[in-house]
Amino acid sequence: MIHNIIRDKSTRLFLFLGAFFIANAIIAEVIGVKLFSLEDTLGIDKVNFSLLGESGLSFDLTVGTLTWPIVFIMTDIINEYYGVKGIRFLSYIAAGLIAFSFLVFYLAIHTAPAGWWVGSQADKGVPDMQAAYSQILGQGMMIIVASLTAFMVGQVTDATIFKKIKKLTGEKNIWMRATLSTLVSQLIDTIVVLYIYLYLSLGFSFAKVTAIGIVNYTYKFLIAILMTPVIYLVHGLIERYLGKDLASDMKNAAMREG
Repeated sequence: MIHNIIRDKSTRLFLFLGAFFIANAIIAEVIGVKLFSLEDTLGIDKVNFSLLGESGLSFDLTVGTLTWPIVFIMTDIINEYYGVKGIRFLSYIAAGLIAFSFLVFYLAIHTAPAGWWVGSQADKGVPDMQAAYSQILGQGMMIIVASLTAFMVGQVTDATIFKKIKKLTGEKNIWMRATLSTLVSQLIDTIVVLYIYLYLSLGFSFAKVTAIGIVNYTYKFLIAILMTPVIYLVHGLIERYLGKDLASDMKNAAMREG
């Protein structure tokens, strides 16, 4: 039985794309607790601008932005060949596994640490390993809720817009349906996570959250545009792997299914 499943090209591709999609979603959630300076990373001067009365703004971003573009690219690729149902199915699995991951992190944090382990890395600048472990993996409940909500809303939005644009344009203009669906879903993702976490949970002012959101979305907008060639590269590789006839049948089936 398993040999027949693995031998089928469309099934094998779905397993690979799905696994890569889910892995990147979980990775983004786990590493996202760190904020980094885009300008310092690139070795350029900080932009340091003002917006909506908020001064000193620059591109300080969560490192989750390193893998989220991959998630949204995978969303569009999976949607192309397996339809909205396919991406919705994988999104539910990803959200469930993310929630499960944080549950395991919570349990792991609250186990009693071995006494010798707590100070074992003091010579490397980490005087309390338990505190460091808790700080990195122990994200607050509101950021988890905000992130999961934004993820699900963003994925459903991306898949829906992608399909509607494809119905209007047909097989042409891959860049249009992939880029536009990503730009809209990224906007919604940014709004949901920032306003739930920063505005409702931490009490940041509306102007500050909006200014931070504009900065973050500007970065996501630029990345979405720059990643357009990658969409064509992955699309071409999949077409070569599946063959013209099978790829065409899968795309037609994806469009018929809701």
